[in-house]
Amino acid sequence: MSNILELCQEVADMTAAQRPDDLFERNVLSNAIFLAVAKNELDSLMRYGNWQVLIKEGSFRTYHGKSFYAFDEIVPDFYALIHNTIYVKNDKEQVLGAFNAEEWMKEKNFTTPSGRLKFKIENNGFQFIGDLEDGMKIVFMYRSNAVCKDAKTYEMKSEITKNTDIPVFDKYVVKLGLTWRWLKRNGMDYEEEYHEYQRELKKKYGLELDVKDISFGTINESSGLVIEHKKGC
Repeated sequence: MSNILELCQEVADMTAAQRPDDLFERNVLSNAIFLAVAKNELDSLMRYGNWQVLIKEGSFRTYHGKSFYAFDEIVPDFYALIHNTIYVKNDKEQVLGAFNAEEWMKEKNFTTPSGRLKFKIENNGFQFIGDLEDGMKIVFMYRSNAVCKDAKTYEMKSEITKNTDIPVFDKYVVKLGLTWRWLKRNGMDYEEEYHEYQRELKKKYGLELDVKDISFGTINESSGLVIEHKKGC
């Protein structure tokens, strides 16, 4: 697996540019330009869509009296929620039901029938309606904001901080992205490289197996989607 410095060096060889020897040596202009281009490309790829490598599972326990749970407090690497992948487990890890977040984003006013659990997505977190039991486990899928991993520890990171960091995305797509962005940054023609990049990006993303959305909940036309949950399951 090629690290980010090696990919930048390959691009430099293809474009007859000065090879970067240390992306974090700011006193050398070519190093600084390649670092800026690399950060821009990896951040753009992370935001592009639900890449399989970025899909992760998050979970948290509910507490009586606490109704709001912020995404970034639950999972620090949170970028976006994967819709229709939220469900409830009891203390025996048995699935009790699923949420549909989109339904609740449509709701403004509703009642909370006893014995049912409701929530909506607002202020970048889960806002639960009504009393919650202690210790209910809420599980959901989300897209991580990671763009690379540490070459030694394999820790996923949201930003490159070392020459040896390895991008989590397809090597060829990253290299094409670095190429057209470097050409543009230096005022050179980049149209051909850009179109090749777009073709490969769409082709690669099309091969990704996105998480399929399966809802186990019951939709109520008047009040949205609710979850039946029983004590002592």
